[in-house]
Amino acid sequence: MTGEDVLDILAALDGFDVRVGGGWGIDALVGRQTRPHGDLDLMHREEQEPRILDALAAIGFVETLSWRPVRFVVTDPGDREIDLHPLRYNEDGSAEQSSPTPGEPFRYPAKCFVTGTILGTTVPCLSAEQQLFFHQGYEPRERDLHDLALLRSWER
Repeated sequence: MTGEDVLDILAALDGFDVRVGGGWGIDALVGRQTRPHGDLDLMHREEQEPRILDALAAIGFVETLSWRPVRFVVTDPGDREIDLHPLRYNEDGSAEQSSPTPGEPFRYPAKCFVTGTILGTTVPCLSAEQQLFFHQGYEPRERDLHDLALLRSWER
């Protein structure tokens, strides 16, 4: 997944409330690509999901994995992969995502919705604090260690 791919996908989703997370979200915060990425993590408004899927289908993406309601994956013929995370927003701007543990959703405080840049283009993403929070509770892989070091050096 290249920076150009990310911007093309975001352009196809123009008008929808999506946020870049994961590795590309971290690179958006630091303003440059720091490592290769196999996929693109996107958080989206749960109620927009049918229209988002239609927009992605129009550019060749089909669903290839479902762990709903937590997340699902779409892939295109070029093996570009998007990991989609449905969010339910609250009136205060915060959001929740279902987790594998019923009654214990992943929480997104309103202040975690920020912007970064990919190839000089401003993109909506998740804050360093939120990204650090999501890197807890599992044994980090090599790329996670890379991302954590970036987040800790960048965190404001």
